[in-house]
Amino acid sequence: MRKSAIVGLITIAICVGFLVSLNADTNSYSTFTEAAKDPKEFHVMGYWEKEKGTYYDAQKDANHFAFYMKDQKGSVNKVVYNGTKPQDFERSEKLVLIGKMKDDTFYASKILMKCPSKYNNDLVEVKKDGKVEKYN
Repeated sequence: MRKSAIVGLITIAICVGFLVSLNADTNSYSTFTEAAKDPKEFHVMGYWEKEKGTYYDAQKDANHFAFYMKDQKGSVNKVVYNGTKPQDFERSEKLVLIGKMKDDTFYASKILMKCPSKYNNDLVEVKKDGKVEKYN
């Protein structure tokens, strides 16, 4: 074989190996149960448990925000975020937490929020007499 063909095959093999390694590291959403089994960082999607409230006292510690979240499987866990409380947290529909689980508490390094869209297909109109009608 010629040298150029060998170099080409080696280059292709390296590129394929690189692409496979990138694909192997992609994360899908996990649950609190899965995060508790492994010390690595996970992405957990869920909903804020509004009944349990939040803890944030800017005067005591502005970089400590705690709340409870229910994951996709229905498991509820305490979440601690070492940062300020995100703006419009109460309005969020869905949360994605990036972090690690330690002793039944999820320590989030990032919080991503899905807020309600102002462009909603199912708009309703409330009339003065209290009747609700679909808005077209």
